[in-house]
Amino acid sequence: MAVSKPELKVTVFSDYICPFCYIGDARLNRLRTRFELKVNWCLLEIHPETSAQGEPVSSLNYPADSWKRMMATLHRMAEEESLSLREHDFTTNSHSALQLAEASKTVDPDVFYRLHARLFEAFFCAGSNIGDLDCLHSLALAAGMTDAQIASAWQDEAAGGRLQRYLKAAQELRVQATPTFFIGQRRLDGAVPVEQLMAAAEAAV
Repeated sequence: MAVSKPELKVTVFSDYICPFCYIGDARLNRLRTRFELKVNWCLLEIHPETSAQGEPVSSLNYPADSWKRMMATLHRMAEEESLSLREHDFTTNSHSALQLAEASKTVDPDVFYRLHARLFEAFFCAGSNIGDLDCLHSLALAAGMTDAQIASAWQDEAAGGRLQRYLKAAQELRVQATPTFFIGQRRLDGAVPVEQLMAAAEAAV
């Protein structure tokens, strides 16, 4: 007889073009061995100023030394989580990806999680431009959405309204890092070590 796991509610502010969100997602998933996770994914557009055609990361205007240190940290974290990352040399506008993912939540939770994983992998592993609608269409089909569901996702006012509420909540909570996790009474900014996530989880249940 299987032993039931304690339910753990988690809120995460995240964007699919944020490499540390990819790391944070992998680390959060490691908690599933101990807990039945109920995650409120608050999808947050972190660079609305970028184009959907894609831009070099230099357009983000990070100082060269800071970017070098950040990328070294990123690749160290990726190795710890056994994630394979290509060179992070371009960025894109994530609004359409967020709209699609948010709309997919009401299609089926399993579809959302398949799309969720494919968006991260497409951008950070395959180097695909997830700002491109054709790319997103292919990813959504592979995740189990139909052509009709994908077409309606772009016009889904309820999904768009939820994205606006996430943005307002992030502003009210002064969320300045992605990912940001809220677990019980704990707030954890950034792709914190899994030990910190586990400690917050254990304190919350």
